[in-house]
Parts: sequence; C-alpha cells; structure tokens
Amino acid sequence: MHHAPPLLATIAVGMLFAFAFGFLARRLGLPPLVGYLLAGVAVGPHTPGFVGDMDLASQLAEVGVILLMFGVGLHFSIKDLWDVRRVALPGAVAQIAAATAIGAGVAWLWGWGLAAGLVFGLSLSVASTVVLLRALEGRGQLDSPDGRIAVGWLVVEDLAMVIALVLLPALAGGAGAGGDGHGGGYGNLWLDLAATIGKVGLFAAVMLVAGRKAVPWLLGQVARTGSRELFTLAVLAIAVGIAYGSATLFGVSFALGAFFAGVVLSESDLSHQAAADSLPLQDAFAVLFFISVGMLFDPLVLLREPLPVLATVLIIVVGKSLAAALLVLALGHPLHTALTISASLAQVGEFSFILAGLGVTLGLLPEAGRDLVLAGAILSIILNPAVFALTDRVSRWIAANPDRAPRWVQGRQDALPDEPVPVPGSRSGHAVIVGHGRVGALVARLLADRGRPFVIIDLDRRRCEELRARGLEVVWGDAGAATVLEAAGVGRARLLVMAAPGAAQAQRVITCAKALNPHIDTVVRAQGETDMAWLERCGVGMAAVGERELALAISAYALVRLGVPEAETRDLVQRTRAGLRVGNNLDEIGAPNRAPELRPHREEETEAEG
Repeated sequence: MHHAPPLLATIAVGMLFAFAFGFLARRLGLPPLVGYLLAGVAVGPHTPGFVGDMDLASQLAEVGVILLMFGVGLHFSIKDLWDVRRVALPGAVAQIAAATAIGAGVAWLWGWGLAAGLVFGLSLSVASTVVLLRALEGRGQLDSPDGRIAVGWLVVEDLAMVIALVLLPALAGGAGAGGDGHGGGYGNLWLDLAATIGKVGLFAAVMLVAGRKAVPWLLGQVARTGSRELFTLAVLAIAVGIAYGSATLFGVSFALGAFFAGVVLSESDLSHQAAADSLPLQDAFAVLFFISVGMLFDPLVLLREPLPVLATVLIIVVGKSLAAALLVLALGHPLHTALTISASLAQVGEFSFILAGLGVTLGLLPEAGRDLVLAGAILSIILNPAVFALTDRVSRWIAANPDRAPRWVQGRQDALPDEPVPVPGSRSGHAVIVGHGRVGALVARLLADRGRPFVIIDLDRRRCEELRARGLEVVWGDAGAATVLEAAGVGRARLLVMAAPGAAQAQRVITCAKALNPHIDTVVRAQGETDMAWLERCGVGMAAVGERELALAISAYALVRLGVPEAETRDLVQRTRAGLRVGNNLDEIGAPNRAPELRPHREEETEAEG
C-alpha cells in the first residue's frame, strides 16, 4: 500500500476537513474561520483519528503569516488612517492599553507573572481584520463613516501588534529563564529593546528609502513583459524574499518583513493587481494557518478550566468592547459609531494566535494561556454576529426613544456626515472604461471632449504609463479582480464601459462590479448573438455587437443619402436598436421596424437570403 508523504497528507486531510467544517459553519451563519479552526482541532493530537504533522503544519502556518502580513501591508494606507486619525489613533491605543490591563489583572489573580499577563492581555486586545472586513461587507458598512473608522482602528491595532511582535523577544531576553513568565532578570531589558528598535529602524529605513523605489520599479519591469504568471511569481518572490531577508540580515520577524514588503508596494499603482494575484494563495495558506492553530487547541480545556474560559470570553466580548465604546463616546462621536466599533472589536483572531504562540515559544506565556486565547477566539468569533445584532437593537431602541436614553450616551450627532464622503482626489459618479484599445480609446476621447469624468483600467503596462503621462486617470490590472475595480472607484461610479473584447472576461468583470455596486449601469462590447442571453440575464444596460452597429451605421448613412430625413433616420435606428436589444437577429426584426423605403426591395432581400 502506498503511503502519502506527511506534507501531502497534512495538507490534503486538513483542507478536506477545513472545507467540510467551513461549509457547515457558513450554512449555520457563522464565519468560515470557525470551521477552519475546528478542522484543525479535528486533525490535531488532542482528538482521535488522523493526526497531522504539527511541525510541517507550523511551517505552512509561517507562510500563511507572511502572506497575511503582506496583504495587511498592501492595504495599509497612511491617507485613510489620516482621515480618521482623531478617533482611530487615540481610541485604538487607549483600547489596547485598557484591554491589556484587564487581561494582565485577571492573569495576576490566577497567579501568573507580569510578562505572562502582558502577553495574555495583548493577545486579547486586538481584533481579527479578516472577521471585521467580512462582517462590514456583509452589512454593507465597509465604505460608511463608521466602517472607515473601524478599519482605521484595526490598522492602528495591527501596527501596534507588529511592534509587539518585535519587542516580545527582547522582553523574553529580559525575563530570564522563567519559562512560565515568572522569571526575573530585567537588567538588560532596555538595552535589548534599544538594540531591537535600532534593527527595526534600520530595516524600515532601508525599505522605505531604497525598497520604496526598487520594489515598484522591479515589478514595473515585470509587468511590462505582459506575462501574468511572471508577475504573480514576482509578487510572491518579493513577499517571501523580503520576509526571509529581514529575519536573516536584520534579525526581525518574518511577519514584519512581509508587512514592509506590502507597505513599500502599497503606494504604487501595481499594488491592486499584486493584491489580486496574491489573494488566492493568501487565502489558501491562511486556511492552513488557522488549521495549524486549531491543532494546538485542546478542547478539554473547556471542561478543565470553564471559569477561566468564561473570563477570557468576557474580557473579549464585554471588557474591551465596552472600553472601546466609552472611548468613542468620550471623543464626541455618536452612539451608532460607538456601537459599531464595539461590535467590531468583540472578537480576536490571527494576531492573537501569533502573539500567544510566540509568547509560548519564548517562555513568556504558559501553554494554558494559549489554550485560553484559542478558546476565547473561537467562542468570540461564533458570538460576533449576535453581538452585531444586539448593537443594532440597542441603536434602534435609542433612536426610537431618545427621551428615555441618557444624554451622555448619545454623543455629538454631527461628528460625522450621514453619507460616505469620497476621499480627496477620488472620483464619484464617473465612468469606468475597461480596456483602452481602439474602442475604449474612442469612448474615452468622446467623454473627455464633453468634460465627463472617467477612469481607465487596462492590463497593458506600457499603455498605462503612456496614458498616465498624458494626465489621464489610469488603473493597471485585471478588471475582473475586486481590488482593481475598487481602485477605479467602481463602488461610486455611475457607468461601467466594457470596451475590451471577450465574453468570459466581460462576465467576470460585470459580476464583480455588480457585487461592489449593484446600481451601476453597464455597456458591454459583445462579440455575437451567443453573448446576448447571458447579458440580458445580467441586466446590462446596453450590449453593442460589432456587426449590428456597423450595419446600423451603414444603413443610417444610406438612408440619408437616399433622401430620408435625418430625424426620421435617427428615430428608425433607435427603434431598430431597441428591437435588437431584446436578443433578436437582424433578420428577425418585424415589419414595424423596417423602413418603408426598403420594402420595394424585399424581393432582392429574399433572393440574397436564399
């Protein structure tokens, strides 16, 4: 009998369990992340049946951490953070401090040392970006003012955790040999911290000065070759290569190196396609990461330590969420903003696992602490939809009973506008033109002549550089990727012009655009009658078939030259196009759509058709 290699067996069985549990979790209305964690528990050493290779799983998880942090860096925007800085920056820092203090205090009651308490509290202070984004997308709040504050809040938390990942080894060096976090020996802590910060500063300087120019330039050269596979390979090589180099040359973590790789690329127009190309692998390795985390979890902790588990969940769901809500209200923002932020933070995720795992590896946190963090994460993610529903009910009750609610809890109602405000320089109510070939170029020229705003999406790197040099707003990348469409502002656009050929490409682009903006109008370049049925089902505003438009243009010219008035000709063309729009062929248009002048030549038409 042939035995599968441990690596293949771990990936295959883990993925099968992750799919099964993730699908079940989704059907129950829970995030798939819960299913992935439970899949890890099922293939871990604490449950019967198949047991995956934990060493291999941890190495795969390291790749997942690298790609997750690279994705965080790609989406990191100093500009977005600046827009919500007055609430996200002080709020997130204060909330991290409050949650860490609560966690450390509870750990002290359990008899843990200061270092163990700090790691435990830090692990509970940061929410999962993945869970937050999925929740806001599902509620349609991702682009709302409250949603932008929540995302900005999470960005600050992510940055704080990146710094924490760097400082923990220095803290472990100062903590001495106390494997459970009880040890002393903090004499050299400040020297270790200074050396660590110095290494990080040097690495950051190299990346932000040299890397900021070298990485986009290198990817730009690859993009100019026109090879999608080579570009995807270059993106992954840069992410993993910089992560490895940062650890080898500067002694910093893989996670921090990958984060900076994403940051230096985020300011380039290449970042949207880089995110789209790396997303499938990022998702796959993220699943393996959550599986590896679940393999570490001992479900018997729920029976052995029910009260500590309950305390951990209360810290996450009640303690830090309440602290965040009070901070938002204290900063003068309305209650609905405070409730949205508090519900968004009522869970923990990937950074918590990384911190807890690193704390155990460094001897700062006992393994029981990691089990509590994992149990708290799983239970808080399961409870998160219910927390959002509860905050909705509270918000509606206060809105319906303003006189019965305390005045201090309502905050300042004019703190944020009711509608999302586009960030400076972004488009709104514009057209998105996909493809700048002969068709797209003419559409863009006519829109420019009439002063109508538009954004061009094109996959030809050289063409994008030329158009940008002419002052046009251009996004390079595959328009079938959500990140590329978002970069073009399709969520705020009025019209999508699919000028590039290809029915499969048009289907991908329209499906993605409709998901981001259900109300967007669309005009599509169709290649033939076979495309029309699908286009009709999609509710496309107009489908332009080359042969039809050519026939209509020739017919219009011929009719005018044969003495038909121009107004009557335009009316005839419009009625004919309307008839063709429902999917009829040219020879299926009924007599009412035919020009009377053409009827005397019916015999010739029949002969030609025969």
